[in-house]
Amino acid sequence: MSLGLSAEAHDEYLKYMKSGKKEKEGLEVLDELLEDPNILTVGEVPLGLVQIPLDQIAGTKTSARSTSFSKSFYPLLPEKSEFAQKWMNLYCAHIEEGIREPIKAYEFMNRFYVEEGNKRVSVLKCVGAVTVDGMVTRILPARTRKKEVRIYYEFVDFYRLSRINDLNFSEEGSFARLQRLVGKRPDEKWTEDERKDFQALHWRFKKIYEERKEISSTGTEDDALLTLLSVYDYPELLNMSILELKEKMLKSREELKLTEGSTPELHMSPEDTAGKKRLFPNLRIPVSTSRMKAAFIHEKTVKTSAWTYAHELGRLHLQRAFDEEIHTSCYDGATEENIEILIEKSIEEGNNLIFTTSPPLLKGSLKMAIEHPEVKILNCSLNTSHKYIRTYYARMYEAKFLMGAIAGAMTENDKIGYLADYPIYGMTANINAFALGAKMVNPRAKVYLEWTKLKDHDPFDTFRRESISYISGQDMITPKAASRYFGIYRYDINDTVNLAMPVWHWGKFYEQMIRRLMKGSWQDDEISDKTRGLNYWWGMSAGVIEVICSKHLPIGTARLIDLLKNTISSGNFNPFEGVLYSQEGIVNRDPAMELSPEEIITMDWLAENVIGRIPKMEDLVDQAKPVVTTQGLGGTV
Repeated sequence: MSLGLSAEAHDEYLKYMKSGKKEKEGLEVLDELLEDPNILTVGEVPLGLVQIPLDQIAGTKTSARSTSFSKSFYPLLPEKSEFAQKWMNLYCAHIEEGIREPIKAYEFMNRFYVEEGNKRVSVLKCVGAVTVDGMVTRILPARTRKKEVRIYYEFVDFYRLSRINDLNFSEEGSFARLQRLVGKRPDEKWTEDERKDFQALHWRFKKIYEERKEISSTGTEDDALLTLLSVYDYPELLNMSILELKEKMLKSREELKLTEGSTPELHMSPEDTAGKKRLFPNLRIPVSTSRMKAAFIHEKTVKTSAWTYAHELGRLHLQRAFDEEIHTSCYDGATEENIEILIEKSIEEGNNLIFTTSPPLLKGSLKMAIEHPEVKILNCSLNTSHKYIRTYYARMYEAKFLMGAIAGAMTENDKIGYLADYPIYGMTANINAFALGAKMVNPRAKVYLEWTKLKDHDPFDTFRRESISYISGQDMITPKAASRYFGIYRYDINDTVNLAMPVWHWGKFYEQMIRRLMKGSWQDDEISDKTRGLNYWWGMSAGVIEVICSKHLPIGTARLIDLLKNTISSGNFNPFEGVLYSQEGIVNRDPAMELSPEEIITMDWLAENVIGRIPKMEDLVDQAKPVVTTQGLGGTV
């Protein structure tokens, strides 16, 4: 060993000892941590040789060496001590050959505590190393309802598949979401090459994130990485250079500030303003209609999809309402693969306002909104929070409550059928509102819930077996496959009678949205909260949801429905107000309290008079999975 290297080691020791003495806190001691009676463990699991991220080493296993190091593992003992000499020898050995002998450590809650090799860790941390090899034993905490414990056990499951241990998420479901976003099945293990590819991307992301202060997140930096993966496809990110990745991160920096699972700010009516107060409330910059061209991009066609047909009726209503003031166009056949191409085409053709009309088109819409900030893009979906696009939906549960009241009044055996398609946000509210409406007029009413998107399943088997005649079917008619099985109908093999139907009046939504744009009110809706996006969620009061009763409905029942409709529209009645019971027990005990809009959107329970369940992803046909992946309830996916 050269004298020069020894002198360098001595100088380095003094430098880091000086830094260590400035730190007020010492190392954590795992044995002392586990003496806390509130921390329970359930056993140990040997993990073998593990590549340990040095920034996740929090302390020592025992207290024997805890006073020899500062919190950052800087050495503290005098420079002439035996400890200091060994530290300097290790430093020289690392510079000449590298430290290769694994340490011995324990892992608890994804933090590591050194049992043997504290000086090796200290040297490696001081020279800026990233990882150290170690023989690791995991100490498992007792399962509790604490959020951090639930997230930890999600990590344990993910680590079993990936052997990646340097991720830190703040929200539940993040590890499973990462597994999906990188293209892996829920139970699929990672290969060594896949792990290395991801870790290389992770390293580039962290380097940019730490360098650029304008890129920040309210959660962890890995929360921000997960957000980036939800905007850009994983293979695309893997192939980006560090400069290309930096450009994408800077463009999408407002999106990266969102936390996973954050709920959007809800704009509940056209008169509502979701954001901060304007300095000059009467000053608005109107949008010139001579420059307004609106494109509607649909997943399917009007002949094959009732949903697309309803939105096309909305577009035609909009065109009639404004005559020559604005120009609209539509693009059919959008998919997750070609949505970006269609949006790019619509922009090239002069459209500066774009509506993408179904949830699976959300990701591509968001990506193109980031690339084209000069264009306003809205996606028809619910409970999605994004900064570069706005989303919109309608409160169909208000109409479903009325449909339930009709069915409850008409049923002759207290049994009603309900057909649902996708287990997504808002659908459970529709089902429960229907059940509550039925129960309001008929306390004995039971709602038999069946799903049309289940594998190898005929929902009408249940209806026939239970002698159910009154059924809530699809909300809209598909022109190419028109039938009488829509709205509330009385089913008979020889004579089906329609009683009422709910209507998505998208034309009313689009017309009012355009009028807001013309008045310059788009800016009014901006919200100051950097962690949330904006969702327009209008209902009966805005005319976006309507109920049409047929001549077959008794006059008294029709009058009741008109009365209920008026009270809901005026805001004097909420279907989810008062004492509420689910299949599992009481949901709300306070007769004067009503569920918040956020609670209504995300409800994952079924009312006590519903016979049925919410299906899992694996129960669904393949065609349903893109919608559920984007908009599915937490328990579904």
